[in-house]
Amino acid sequence: MPPPPGRSAGGPRAGPESGEPLAGPAPLVGVELVRAARRGDAAAMDALVRELMPYVGRVCGAIALDRGDDAMQETFVAVLRNLHGLREPAAVHGWVRRIAVREAIRVARAARTEVLDPGALDRGAAPAVDLDAVVDVRSALAGLSPEHRAVLVLREVDGLSEAEVAGLLGVAEGTVKSRLHRARAAFARRWAR
Repeated sequence: MPPPPGRSAGGPRAGPESGEPLAGPAPLVGVELVRAARRGDAAAMDALVRELMPYVGRVCGAIALDRGDDAMQETFVAVLRNLHGLREPAAVHGWVRRIAVREAIRVARAARTEVLDPGALDRGAAPAVDLDAVVDVRSALAGLSPEHRAVLVLREVDGLSEAEVAGLLGVAEGTVKSRLHRARAAFARRWAR
């Protein structure tokens, strides 16, 4: 099966190595790829996971912080286990996002993560990244509840509307608005320290 337009089958992916940002539009996942994965094609399942991994990792990492890898793993376990139940293959991105957010919140609640220690970072690994700013953002996010992190990430990073966030999280739109207000205020207080 040919890759989606603008992508090569085995070519580089977005990320620090390619110079492309990880944030931005959702991954392009072909309907035929999803259908093949639903039929049990192992290569298609692998390709599907590879296509979705940068996006799922970004969502899970922003919500579950240091436990983002655990949340990402749990997300893909749930996705592959329940792929047969996906009624509309074209809706795979929204379906996976819902699972990723749910798993990231669950893992973050269970972990009740600690504030990131700047000394624990490997300072030689990533070129041209302001690690102090990364630590500041992660520390500010770590001070928020998983629910507030989820609302903030979905609204500010993914660009979803308040109604879309409410539908995704299964809460009222007013709840999203109040959580978003509290999350922004708490983030700003922590960022200013």
